[in-house]
Amino acid sequence: MGHTLLAVLGLFLLNTLLYGHAEGADAVLEVPEFTLFEGDLVTLRCKHRITRRMMTASFYKNGSLIKIDTNHRSSTTGELTVRVSVSDEGWYKCQFADGTESEERELRVKAGTATLTADRTIIPLGGSVTLTCSVEDPAGFRYQWFRQTSDYYSETLLKSEHVPESFRVISQGGKYTCRGQRRERNFVTSDSNAVVIEETVSNRATLTLQPNWPQIFRGETITLRCDIQGGGVNQWMYEWTKDNLNTPPTHNEYRIISATEADSGEYRCKGRRDSYSSTRWSDVITLTVSSNRPKAELRADDRVIPVGGSVTLTCSVKPSSSGWKYFWYRGEKTSEPLSSQLSAGPIRVSEGGVYWCRGGRGDPVYYTEYSDPVTVYKKVPNKAVVTLKPNWSEIYRGERITLRCEIQGGGDNKWTYEWTKNDVNTLSTFSEYRITSATWADGGKYRCMGRRDAYSLTRRSDPFILTVSDKAQSVLTVSPSWLSAGASVTLNCRVKDQSAGWRFYWYKTVPDPSDNFYSYELLPGSSSGTEQDSYIVDGQTHTAGYVCRAGRGDPVFYTDYSQPQFVWSADFHSSASLTVSPDRAQHFTSDSVSLSCEGNSAEWRVRRSPENRYLSDCSTWGTMTGSTCKLKTYWLSDAVYWCESGSGEFSNSVNITIQIFRSMITI
Repeated sequence: MGHTLLAVLGLFLLNTLLYGHAEGADAVLEVPEFTLFEGDLVTLRCKHRITRRMMTASFYKNGSLIKIDTNHRSSTTGELTVRVSVSDEGWYKCQFADGTESEERELRVKAGTATLTADRTIIPLGGSVTLTCSVEDPAGFRYQWFRQTSDYYSETLLKSEHVPESFRVISQGGKYTCRGQRRERNFVTSDSNAVVIEETVSNRATLTLQPNWPQIFRGETITLRCDIQGGGVNQWMYEWTKDNLNTPPTHNEYRIISATEADSGEYRCKGRRDSYSSTRWSDVITLTVSSNRPKAELRADDRVIPVGGSVTLTCSVKPSSSGWKYFWYRGEKTSEPLSSQLSAGPIRVSEGGVYWCRGGRGDPVYYTEYSDPVTVYKKVPNKAVVTLKPNWSEIYRGERITLRCEIQGGGDNKWTYEWTKNDVNTLSTFSEYRITSATWADGGKYRCMGRRDAYSLTRRSDPFILTVSDKAQSVLTVSPSWLSAGASVTLNCRVKDQSAGWRFYWYKTVPDPSDNFYSYELLPGSSSGTEQDSYIVDGQTHTAGYVCRAGRGDPVFYTDYSQPQFVWSADFHSSASLTVSPDRAQHFTSDSVSLSCEGNSAEWRVRRSPENRYLSDCSTWGTMTGSTCKLKTYWLSDAVYWCESGSGEFSNSVNITIQIFRSMITI
């Protein structure tokens, strides 16, 4: 954009006032005193000082010989013509062939460019922007302003004339440039840098989230949509920012196919009508993407469906969020969902089974994790009843019994069974719960129920209370206790629960001195027990002992043997007899009383049976020497005494009374 200055320089060179020269030098270099602009054409002349004639000369810049090229031309007249640039600025001199040289003269060159600045680059709605065009050494400059409205069109001069102002107020968007011109030298700067000014239009950008859920989970598909109010979709381009980082312009939808935590952030959008006009940024939407896939939670208001009823299942998503519908499954969670039960709320079910659920939302559907399973059982109308076999009102420790679960209205082969004791599950799954040897620990509250399949069952039976008592005892009574000629002896055996299936077993005692007790022999006709609780012994003529016990069940459970009871006789017989010394029935505590056993035996023991006392022998209340027992009468009270032989016989019985001794004083 430089212009030829040869004509102007010719006039200037005629005027020696424009050139300086050094006194005392034979050569004079004529250089312009004013500053040149880049692109100007200038001629340097080397003349003899005295003759003022130009002669062939060499030219130097900053001490170096200037090589003649397309930008530097010389003639025989001693001229150097240069189209200057900033690099040509420096100190010049010339030299004749005889070595005569001029002093150095400075050539000044400026860039000659314009710089455009703006106080801001976005024109607010209804506002303006101030542009400023700057040049170096602005004196005498006027300015031209240019605006480009599209990348596809060239720039347009804003006004035909040059204006003296170095600033301009604008209210339209575009790409702006400027340049300066000095008319006195016909000089125009190069075009300035371009400044892009955006104009804010009145249309409003609105950003929405689809689906509009406040909580987004990893893997979901979501769409951010930018809508321009008052303008069609097709006439706009769109820009998006996330956390103030621009993304390339795109369509009005920003679609995230599978969200991750990296998609979290603040989003804004705006519409661009052309390269230099756009809407304001929309309001911010803050998107938060949770790192974990949520899990569904399934709850049932009851785990058992009553007969003819239903239970309510509720599915929810943790953490709580909106937009979910629920898919329900029975059986395996990988099975097809119960499509008829797709809902956004609870459902009611009337079939037993294992239930699962999961949430889903969006298109395509995004699923939560499956819930934990919930098992629901269905009550059937059949009733369970617990019965006891044998059906005795009281059970004793050691007895064998069977608790049976009976399902009314259903065959046994259709059911499996569950038992509880004191409301705690037991291990049995059969219709019978057997106790082979009852203990106190077996007592308690028993209930059962029948299960027709894995999820259909009866109601629990009414509780059956089982009480296990201590070992059953038999109590024997005999009548009469003293024999009389021709009389029969009646034995009566009593058990606490007299009517509960007992049979009675009757025994005669046989002395056994080796273990200081008795062995028992069954009485005739009682090997299988008797239904009656009494037994008559005919023909008994001498002292004898009896015991009884009761038994019931299969195998037979026996009570303990009763305590021995005796029928006493005072008659002597040859096999065993008892004599008392002194021979009387009443004695005093101070008396010395001896009981002697006689008969066909080498071993004897003397026994006594006081009322309300167990049997005892002489070693307890006397001293036994051979076959004689010497009583310690001061220890004794009234009792019946007899001898027992080593061969198993009883002697006659003696009833002895003991009285306290009283001294008698004669005056």
